[in-house]
Amino acid sequence: MAARRVLIAKVHIAKAQLGLDPDTYEGVLMRVAGVTSAKDCSDQQLRLVVEDFTRRGFTSKAKAKRPGQPRRADHAVAGKARALWISLSLLCALDTPPEAAIANDKALEAFAKRQLGCDRLQWADQVQADRLIEALKAIAERHGWDQSTKGVAKAHYIHVLKVRLCDAILAKLKHTGIAHADWTLGGAAFRLCGIGSAKDATRLMWTSAEVEQMAAALGRHLRAHGGPGAFLAVQP
Repeated sequence: MAARRVLIAKVHIAKAQLGLDPDTYEGVLMRVAGVTSAKDCSDQQLRLVVEDFTRRGFTSKAKAKRPGQPRRADHAVAGKARALWISLSLLCALDTPPEAAIANDKALEAFAKRQLGCDRLQWADQVQADRLIEALKAIAERHGWDQSTKGVAKAHYIHVLKVRLCDAILAKLKHTGIAHADWTLGGAAFRLCGIGSAKDATRLMWTSAEVEQMAAALGRHLRAHGGPGAFLAVQP
Protein backbone atom coordinates (compact mmCIF):
# COMPACT_ATOMS: atom_id res chain seq x y z
CA MET A 1 0.00 0.00 0.00
CA ALA A 2 2.84 2.37 0.80
CA ALA A 3 4.36 1.83 -2.64
CA ARG A 4 0.98 2.53 -4.26
CA ARG A 5 0.61 5.78 -2.31
CA VAL A 6 4.04 6.86 -3.53
CA LEU A 7 3.05 6.15 -7.15
CA ILE A 8 -0.21 8.09 -6.84
CA ALA A 9 1.67 10.98 -5.22
CA LYS A 10 4.13 11.00 -8.12
CA VAL A 11 1.27 11.16 -10.63
CA HIS A 12 -0.23 14.18 -8.88
CA ILE A 13 3.15 15.88 -8.46
CA ALA A 14 3.83 15.34 -12.17
CA LYS A 15 0.48 16.91 -13.07
CA ALA A 16 1.39 20.03 -11.08
CA GLN A 17 5.03 20.12 -12.22
CA LEU A 18 4.11 19.86 -15.91
CA GLY A 19 1.27 22.37 -15.57
CA LEU A 20 -1.31 20.02 -17.07
CA ASP A 21 -4.92 21.18 -17.26
CA PRO A 22 -7.57 18.63 -16.14
CA ASP A 23 -8.47 17.60 -19.69
CA THR A 24 -4.86 16.96 -20.70
CA TYR A 25 -4.16 15.08 -17.46
CA GLU A 26 -7.23 12.87 -17.89
CA GLY A 27 -6.29 12.36 -21.53
CA VAL A 28 -2.91 10.94 -20.54
CA LEU A 29 -4.53 8.59 -18.01
CA MET A 30 -7.08 7.46 -20.58
CA ARG A 31 -4.44 6.87 -23.25
CA VAL A 32 -2.05 5.00 -20.95
CA ALA A 33 -4.40 3.25 -18.51
CA GLY A 34 -7.91 3.51 -19.93
CA VAL A 35 -9.23 5.44 -16.91
CA THR A 36 -9.42 9.11 -15.94
CA SER A 37 -8.44 8.92 -12.26
CA ALA A 38 -5.18 7.76 -10.68
CA LYS A 39 -7.07 5.92 -7.93
CA ASP A 40 -8.63 3.65 -10.56
CA CYS A 41 -5.24 2.58 -11.94
CA SER A 42 -3.51 -0.64 -11.03
CA ASP A 43 0.02 -0.37 -9.65
CA GLN A 44 1.46 -1.33 -13.04
CA GLN A 45 -0.69 1.27 -14.80
CA LEU A 46 0.48 3.91 -12.32
CA ARG A 47 4.08 3.04 -13.16
CA LEU A 48 3.31 3.41 -16.87
CA VAL A 49 1.65 6.79 -16.26
CA VAL A 50 4.69 7.98 -14.29
CA GLU A 51 6.93 6.80 -17.15
CA ASP A 52 4.80 8.75 -19.62
CA PHE A 53 5.05 11.90 -17.49
CA THR A 54 8.80 11.36 -17.16
CA ARG A 55 9.13 11.38 -20.95
CA ARG A 56 7.27 14.70 -20.89
CA GLY A 57 9.88 16.17 -18.55
CA PHE A 58 8.69 15.22 -15.06
CA THR A 59 11.36 14.53 -12.48
CA SER A 60 10.52 13.23 -9.03
CA LYS A 61 13.77 14.30 -7.41
CA ALA A 62 16.35 16.99 -7.88
CA LYS A 63 19.14 16.02 -10.22
CA ALA A 64 22.55 17.58 -10.49
CA LYS A 65 22.64 19.57 -13.67
CA ARG A 66 25.38 18.75 -16.08
CA PRO A 67 27.17 21.55 -17.96
CA GLY A 68 25.20 22.56 -21.04
CA GLN A 69 21.94 21.03 -19.78
CA PRO A 70 19.84 23.83 -18.29
CA ARG A 71 16.48 22.96 -16.80
CA ARG A 72 13.33 23.09 -18.86
CA ALA A 73 11.42 26.34 -18.90
CA ASP A 74 8.73 26.04 -16.25
CA HIS A 75 6.55 29.16 -16.55
CA ALA A 76 2.95 28.93 -17.74
CA VAL A 77 3.59 30.16 -21.28
CA ALA A 78 6.39 27.62 -21.71
CA GLY A 79 3.91 24.89 -20.81
CA LYS A 80 1.46 26.21 -23.39
CA ALA A 81 4.18 26.45 -26.02
CA ARG A 82 5.30 22.90 -25.23
CA ALA A 83 1.74 21.56 -25.58
CA LEU A 84 1.35 23.35 -28.92
CA TRP A 85 4.71 22.02 -30.11
CA ILE A 86 3.73 18.43 -29.32
CA SER A 87 0.37 18.88 -31.05
CA LEU A 88 2.04 20.40 -34.13
CA SER A 89 4.33 17.38 -34.22
CA LEU A 90 1.30 15.09 -34.29
CA LEU A 91 -0.10 17.20 -37.13
CA CYS A 92 3.19 16.72 -39.03
CA ALA A 93 3.62 20.47 -39.12
CA LEU A 94 7.13 19.94 -37.70
CA ASP A 95 10.04 17.66 -38.52
CA THR A 96 10.34 16.86 -34.80
CA PRO A 97 8.70 13.47 -34.06
CA PRO A 98 6.23 13.35 -31.14
CA GLU A 99 8.52 11.25 -28.96
CA ALA A 100 11.30 13.83 -29.22
CA ALA A 101 8.87 16.71 -28.67
CA ILE A 102 7.64 15.05 -25.49
CA ALA A 103 11.07 14.02 -24.21
CA ASN A 104 12.88 17.35 -24.48
CA ASP A 105 12.61 20.96 -25.62
CA LYS A 106 15.69 21.01 -27.84
CA ALA A 107 13.82 21.77 -31.08
CA LEU A 108 11.34 24.11 -29.36
CA GLU A 109 14.19 26.04 -27.73
CA ALA A 110 15.91 26.42 -31.12
CA PHE A 111 12.66 27.66 -32.68
CA ALA A 112 12.08 30.11 -29.84
CA LYS A 113 15.62 31.45 -30.16
CA ARG A 114 15.13 32.07 -33.90
CA GLN A 115 11.76 33.72 -33.34
CA LEU A 116 12.62 35.83 -30.31
CA GLY A 117 16.37 36.26 -30.28
CA CYS A 118 16.26 35.03 -26.68
CA ASP A 119 18.87 32.42 -25.75
CA ARG A 120 16.57 30.51 -23.37
CA LEU A 121 12.80 30.17 -23.34
CA GLN A 122 12.98 30.38 -19.55
CA TRP A 123 14.23 33.96 -19.89
CA ALA A 124 11.51 35.16 -22.28
CA ASP A 125 9.43 38.09 -21.04
CA GLN A 126 5.66 38.26 -21.49
CA VAL A 127 5.81 40.11 -24.81
CA GLN A 128 8.29 37.60 -26.23
CA ALA A 129 6.27 34.68 -24.90
CA ASP A 130 3.10 36.00 -26.54
CA ARG A 131 4.98 36.33 -29.84
CA LEU A 132 6.10 32.72 -29.58
CA ILE A 133 2.56 31.47 -29.00
CA GLU A 134 1.29 33.48 -31.96
CA ALA A 135 4.07 32.08 -34.17
CA LEU A 136 3.08 28.53 -33.21
CA LYS A 137 -0.58 29.28 -33.83
CA ALA A 138 0.31 30.62 -37.27
CA ILE A 139 1.97 27.28 -38.11
CA ALA A 140 -1.16 25.49 -36.91
CA GLU A 141 -3.40 27.63 -39.09
CA ARG A 142 -1.26 26.95 -42.18
CA HIS A 143 -1.72 23.24 -41.60
CA GLY A 144 -5.49 23.47 -41.25
CA TRP A 145 -5.75 23.56 -37.45
CA ASP A 146 -8.20 26.38 -36.69
CA GLN A 147 -7.07 28.38 -33.64
CA SER A 148 -9.98 30.81 -33.46
CA THR A 149 -11.94 30.80 -30.21
CA LYS A 150 -14.49 33.44 -31.19
CA GLY A 151 -17.90 32.42 -29.92
CA VAL A 152 -16.50 29.55 -27.84
CA ALA A 153 -17.01 29.62 -24.08
CA LYS A 154 -13.67 29.88 -22.27
CA ALA A 155 -14.34 26.68 -20.34
CA HIS A 156 -14.53 24.81 -23.67
CA TYR A 157 -11.44 26.32 -25.39
CA ILE A 158 -9.14 23.37 -24.79
CA HIS A 159 -11.66 20.71 -25.77
CA VAL A 160 -12.66 22.53 -28.96
CA LEU A 161 -9.02 22.98 -30.00
CA LYS A 162 -8.32 19.29 -29.38
CA VAL A 163 -11.26 18.29 -31.57
CA ARG A 164 -10.04 20.65 -34.29
CA LEU A 165 -6.56 19.11 -34.06
CA CYS A 166 -8.09 15.69 -34.71
CA ASP A 167 -10.05 17.12 -37.64
CA ALA A 168 -6.87 18.66 -39.10
CA ILE A 169 -4.98 15.36 -38.78
CA LEU A 170 -7.90 13.54 -40.40
CA ALA A 171 -7.86 16.06 -43.28
CA LYS A 172 -4.20 15.23 -43.90
CA LEU A 173 -4.90 11.51 -43.71
CA LYS A 174 -7.52 11.99 -46.42
CA HIS A 175 -5.25 14.28 -48.44
CA THR A 176 -2.50 11.64 -48.50
CA GLY A 177 -4.95 8.87 -49.37
CA ILE A 178 -4.55 7.00 -46.08
CA ALA A 179 -8.15 7.66 -45.05
CA HIS A 180 -11.13 7.54 -47.38
CA ALA A 181 -12.80 10.85 -48.14
CA ASP A 182 -16.04 9.80 -46.43
CA TRP A 183 -14.50 8.51 -43.20
CA THR A 184 -15.52 10.23 -39.99
CA LEU A 185 -13.11 10.84 -37.12
CA GLY A 186 -14.39 7.82 -35.19
CA GLY A 187 -14.32 5.67 -38.29
CA ALA A 188 -10.71 6.59 -39.07
CA ALA A 189 -9.61 6.02 -35.48
CA PHE A 190 -11.17 2.55 -35.51
CA ARG A 191 -10.02 1.47 -38.96
CA LEU A 192 -6.47 2.84 -38.79
CA CYS A 193 -5.61 2.59 -35.09
CA GLY A 194 -8.05 0.11 -33.59
CA ILE A 195 -9.51 2.72 -31.24
CA GLY A 196 -13.16 2.25 -30.26
CA SER A 197 -15.51 0.24 -32.44
CA ALA A 198 -17.20 0.35 -35.82
CA LYS A 199 -20.21 2.01 -34.15
CA ASP A 200 -18.05 5.06 -33.40
CA ALA A 201 -18.14 5.97 -37.09
CA THR A 202 -21.47 7.68 -36.48
CA ARG A 203 -20.59 9.39 -33.18
CA LEU A 204 -20.50 13.18 -33.10
CA MET A 205 -19.53 13.89 -29.47
CA TRP A 206 -16.24 12.95 -27.82
CA THR A 207 -14.67 13.52 -24.43
CA SER A 208 -11.38 15.41 -24.19
CA ALA A 209 -9.64 12.20 -23.12
CA GLU A 210 -10.94 10.43 -26.23
CA VAL A 211 -9.89 13.16 -28.65
CA GLU A 212 -6.41 13.32 -27.08
CA GLN A 213 -6.07 9.56 -27.55
CA MET A 214 -7.23 9.81 -31.17
CA ALA A 215 -4.93 12.76 -31.93
CA ALA A 216 -1.92 10.85 -30.58
CA ALA A 217 -2.74 7.65 -32.48
CA LEU A 218 -3.82 9.23 -35.77
CA GLY A 219 -0.92 11.69 -35.71
CA ARG A 220 1.63 8.90 -35.32
CA HIS A 221 -0.11 6.92 -38.07
CA LEU A 222 0.06 9.95 -40.38
CA ARG A 223 3.77 10.43 -39.69
CA ALA A 224 4.53 6.74 -40.20
CA HIS A 225 2.52 6.21 -43.37
CA GLY A 226 1.83 9.59 -44.95
CA GLY A 227 5.17 10.09 -46.70
CA PRO A 228 6.30 13.58 -47.74
CA GLY A 229 2.70 14.66 -48.27
CA ALA A 230 2.02 14.38 -44.55
CA PHE A 231 4.23 17.41 -43.91
CA LEU A 232 2.61 19.71 -46.45
CA ALA A 233 0.38 22.54 -45.26
CA VAL A 234 -3.26 21.65 -45.95
CA GLN A 235 -5.81 24.41 -45.75
CA PRO A 236 -9.30 23.35 -44.62
